[in-house]
Amino acid sequence: MPDEPRERPDTPDPEEAMAAPETASVPLPSLEPIAQPTEKPALVEEPAPELIGPIAEEPEPEEIEPPVAKASEPTIRLERKHPLAIRWMHWINFPILFTMIWSGLLIYWTDSDPIHGNAHQIYRVGIGSFTLFRFFPDWFWTSINAQYRVTTGLAYHFFFMWLFAINGVLYVSFLAISKEWKFMVPDRKSIVEAIQVTLVDLHIRKGLPLQKKYNGAQKIAYTSVILMGAGSLVTGISIYKPAQLHLLTTLLGGYQMARWEHFLLTLGFSSFFVVHVGQVILAGWNNFRSMVTGYEIKRVEEPSLEAERRSW
Repeated sequence: MPDEPRERPDTPDPEEAMAAPETASVPLPSLEPIAQPTEKPALVEEPAPELIGPIAEEPEPEEIEPPVAKASEPTIRLERKHPLAIRWMHWINFPILFTMIWSGLLIYWTDSDPIHGNAHQIYRVGIGSFTLFRFFPDWFWTSINAQYRVTTGLAYHFFFMWLFAINGVLYVSFLAISKEWKFMVPDRKSIVEAIQVTLVDLHIRKGLPLQKKYNGAQKIAYTSVILMGAGSLVTGISIYKPAQLHLLTTLLGGYQMARWEHFLLTLGFSSFFVVHVGQVILAGWNNFRSMVTGYEIKRVEEPSLEAERRSW
């Protein structure tokens, strides 16, 4: 607040009297004190009244990223199925077995010409005196040019016999050493699986049973072929050297019975060959390729052969 004005005294100040000129003194009018301007109070900004409710902000546009294709989990895999040794011996055995059957038929034609009837047809299929058919008709012998070629048949048969024996021994030895026989030897489920596979092939049942390397039917067939090969060697040697191996020939039932057993085994090989080729065609390229390259494309959920091998 400004100070209040004080009253001027009537008695003059001696200093002022000395400084004043010598003139008549004129009384000065009393001056009112000038009011000092008062300071304006600082303005205080009052906050603006808030609006009722929040102000809706406009959303910023989102950046749209281009769709990225996510890598899906694989559904198939490439797996080693047949080792190189098995593939080599499998393909080597095919021409050997074919030559053995062909040369054996040349021998059979010459050695099956009995004195009394049924020339070149001593083996037959029938019951008692009833004969369904005989092996083989004339047109068959003519188609393979088998007439009077016994020497050719003997030469080929005895030469390829040793190749057949060596290849078979190596094959069985490899199965034993590598333990690949565990995939092939039938187990207690093989008969049931073989029936199921047969029903699927006949279009009576759908869905093949889950298998590893071979199904039940293949295990029985491939194991039987190995036993048939051993039987062919034993019966063939007994026919080749019946005098030197008379004990073996006697155990087989004699020379004529050994010949009949050898012939039946040949029919078994021929039947297996036809069925095997048909099954390979039905199975498709993937199965055939595995016997050429050794690898097969399999579904991820199928059992792993490599994991099975590592567990041995």
